[in-house]
Amino acid sequence: MKNLPQKVRSRKLNSRVDLTAMVSVSFLLIIFFMVVGELSKPKAMNIDFPDKDCDDCLPTYVEENLSLTILLDKNNRIISYSGIIPVPSNTSKNIEYGKNGIRKELLKRNKIALEYSAKQGKPGRGIVVMIKPSRNSNYGNLIEILDELKIAKINTYNIDPEFTSEESKLLASN
Repeated sequence: MKNLPQKVRSRKLNSRVDLTAMVSVSFLLIIFFMVVGELSKPKAMNIDFPDKDCDDCLPTYVEENLSLTILLDKNNRIISYSGIIPVPSNTSKNIEYGKNGIRKELLKRNKIALEYSAKQGKPGRGIVVMIKPSRNSNYGNLIEILDELKIAKINTYNIDPEFTSEESKLLASN
């Protein structure tokens, strides 16, 4: 017999692809987008205002030992006073931001208010702060004051953009 040429068979190679790296990359992408989605959510603080038609919700008189009014003005200026403006219990003063400025004043006034309320038989009642940002103040100043209130552990405050004529004169004079 003759030698017949043998049929050459092609050998099939293993076509298996290793997807380990692809799985790792896809998990990293999923984690990345989850974190970015969480960080990009807007952060806001809820502020509750009383109803305008509610007679029981109107603010009551707060003793001047328990109140402090903070006026925010342009150029990062803060003016504070206690009591009502025609007869403030202490003269108004310009205060700086930071731990040696407004924070020190808030801590001192809150300590006085806590001592005063304890003598009156209402322990634990701290200072009530009225924050009045002017049209010339910026949003960052308001946030800084709210941060200082949180640091000083003052929970009772009010944000009121309405100025009395006496307060407007006080801002103009300082």
